[in-house]
Amino acid sequence: MNITTTKSDLIGALAGMVCLLHCIATPFLFIAVAGSANHGVEAPVWWISINYTFLVVAFFAVLQSVKTTSNNTIKPIFWVTYFLLFAVIVNEQFLWIHLPEFFSYLAASFLIGVHLYNQKYCQCSTEGCCVD
Repeated sequence: MNITTTKSDLIGALAGMVCLLHCIATPFLFIAVAGSANHGVEAPVWWISINYTFLVVAFFAVLQSVKTTSNNTIKPIFWVTYFLLFAVIVNEQFLWIHLPEFFSYLAASFLIGVHLYNQKYCQCSTEGCCVD
């Protein structure tokens, strides 16, 4: 079996945790850059692109978790938490609404929590593999 099929919740939770660490480290990166530059502080392009890498990994982890979970109630919760994280990260890039950094932490934490919670349910790669 493919690792993404059997461990999508683990991969999703791990990606969320790394994303959360990335969010926490960003202010420290700005401080380091500000100390070495005399002009405006901007994050390097490679640092910003990590956000979108997390979104791609999180998308496929959510997609696989939704396909394989036996809990139908958690399926929309996965998508709501993913789109919450997506909206916060895209908003951070384009600055449509000023949101404190706390919302990034909260969105990533929700997605981590949903993945961890989903691990207690039967994970099926085919229809009807779980016994109620």
